[in-house]
Amino acid sequence: MTKMKPNKIHIIGSVGSGKTTLARSLSVRFKLPHYELDNVVWKRTAGGDIRRSEKDRNEYLQSIANTDSWIIEGVHYEWVAESFQKADIIIFLDLSYRKRKYRIIRRFILQKLGVEKANYAPTFKIFRKMFVWNRYFEEKSRQEIMTMLGTHQNKLCIIKEAIELEKNIFPEAMAWKS
Repeated sequence: MTKMKPNKIHIIGSVGSGKTTLARSLSVRFKLPHYELDNVVWKRTAGGDIRRSEKDRNEYLQSIANTDSWIIEGVHYEWVAESFQKADIIIFLDLSYRKRKYRIIRRFILQKLGVEKANYAPTFKIFRKMFVWNRYFEEKSRQEIMTMLGTHQNKLCIIKEAIELEKNIFPEAMAWKS
């Protein structure tokens, strides 16, 4: 795996794996724009979130992927093949189920206290859904993602702990610890 500065980074992982935190850190360090796939799926408006049509969502992602530099992060994988293809590096954050559960709880508390920003209202309904999504990832999505990423082995980095990222990929870029 190269240690030169990548211009196109795709970060994928389950809810609570640290995708957004890592993307923000690398965005600042490498001066690359950062895009959350949730914001590609949802158009954020003052009146509430509006789901983009599949066509609009795909066109929006394509417009991002066709630029010279980016960090794209999210759990979505079924419709993002183009960004996987165009990425210089794909980082799969595959932290333990237990650690992700802890982070979901911590994030919810921090959001409810107003310490951490959210793109959505941190309701108990969403909180419960995050545990469902986390379990689904554990039981189904992880294997589907691994299969899909099999064709990108030359640029795939699977991270089980933050220390692996620091040692192997971006030792100078890491503020992602927890």
